[in-house]
Amino acid sequence: MAREIVLDTETTGFEPHLGHRLVELACLEIEDFIPTGRSFHVYIDPCRDMPVEAERVHGLSAAFLKGKPKFDHPEVVDAFLDFVGDAPIVAHNAGFDRAFVNWELKAINRVEIHEERWVDTLALAKRRFPGMHNSLDALCKRFKISLSEREKHGALIDAKLLAAVYLELKGGRERRLELTSAAAVSAVAAATRNEYGVRPRPLAPRSTEAEREIHAAFIRDVLKSDELWSKYGL
Repeated sequence: MAREIVLDTETTGFEPHLGHRLVELACLEIEDFIPTGRSFHVYIDPCRDMPVEAERVHGLSAAFLKGKPKFDHPEVVDAFLDFVGDAPIVAHNAGFDRAFVNWELKAINRVEIHEERWVDTLALAKRRFPGMHNSLDALCKRFKISLSEREKHGALIDAKLLAAVYLELKGGRERRLELTSAAAVSAVAAATRNEYGVRPRPLAPRSTEAEREIHAAFIRDVLKSDELWSKYGL
């Protein structure tokens, strides 16, 4: 099974080198593009104010985040790294999330997550839909993925939406069919072996007795062989 981690973040802004910080981090585990049900989610105290523009996007205030664990707390950084392990990390506009995660890791002298491990769904979408809007919202609408649970941007709900988008970008319905191919092959094999048994209430014949006599005479006098038809009681 191919294990991957779908990741999303919320922050105080756009540039970590200008003092902006992570405030929410969420990860979902997927295997063969299907969520396993395992997840990691944490709010983080950025130890700074929350710009109005950022709070408008994700709804997380400085007051709400105050007292939450800082990134260097074991229940954040250690739990995050343990959950991710050595799996590839899937993110939308991955460069943004990678910059913030690696900035926080570097600040506490932890090993950064190398760029080669990141899978960027925005890049995948641009290759599939060149010249189109390829935001997470736009892709959800294009793939008919419901946004009903989402009132504001949130790392956990966005990670769930991204997991569904990622499945579609990697094959969608065709991928789901692959996952059930073994069952389909077994069903076909059963059908070819005639494993359905004798019909409990046989259907009445649609031919008349006279028609059956004419057919029997045709087999006897013209075909001169009843080897095949004898299997069917003629």
